[in-house]
Amino acid sequence: MCTLEKRGSVYILTLTGNDEHRLNPPLIDSIRAALRRIRSETTTSSSALITTAHGKFFCNGYDLGWAQSDPLRHPQLMSSKLRSLVGDLISLPMPTIAAVSGHASAAGLILALSHDYVLMRKDRGFLYMSEMDIGFKVPAWFVALMRCKVGSPEAVRDVVLRAEKLGAEAAAKKGIVDLACGGAAETVEEAVRLGEELVGRRWNGAVYGRNRETLLAEVVGAMGFDETVENADGTPKAVSRL
Repeated sequence: MCTLEKRGSVYILTLTGNDEHRLNPPLIDSIRAALRRIRSETTTSSSALITTAHGKFFCNGYDLGWAQSDPLRHPQLMSSKLRSLVGDLISLPMPTIAAVSGHASAAGLILALSHDYVLMRKDRGFLYMSEMDIGFKVPAWFVALMRCKVGSPEAVRDVVLRAEKLGAEAAAKKGIVDLACGGAAETVEEAVRLGEELVGRRWNGAVYGRNRETLLAEVVGAMGFDETVENADGTPKAVSRL
């Protein structure tokens, strides 16, 4: 699922294995458990978090096979758990960095954008919102996050409505990625350097987390409901296509 190591004051959370790291309840629960551990260990010290992955995928979105095994309940459960995970990242009392080591698609791109900084290897992988190509509506809260994190309305349009597949350098030009790096190892090392730089500012973590929540207030508000998998009263909505 995932591992957690610490280099000085920088935590590195790694999605392990050579699979696609598709988001399902076990993986999301594993990541959230790691974040709870980080919170428990950093009540007074300044820290930073890096999230990365093994293999050619950073995260290839939702586990659609698992969702389709119960199309009434499983999509809503996955959405709810991902929203909780993103909420954990938004409130985490430290800077966060996604070291994107491979493809990040759909909900996997949303996971990356839920970090304060996005670094990406330029020798392999692309960012891709696949919903247009698979005939699936993009949740409103996904778009709220992209509007807060992506450099321009034109870039958001191209990602959502053109389903562009963007390598690291193209994504950096569109303001989606902060830095295009060499390979996977170089991306993580650049993330560690950035994390150490940010830790060196010795900011108050609680204040940092609250300021991020204020900055992303639109996202926090939008995450309370996912119209693609649930009705207005909170009951699950049957999803006929994923």
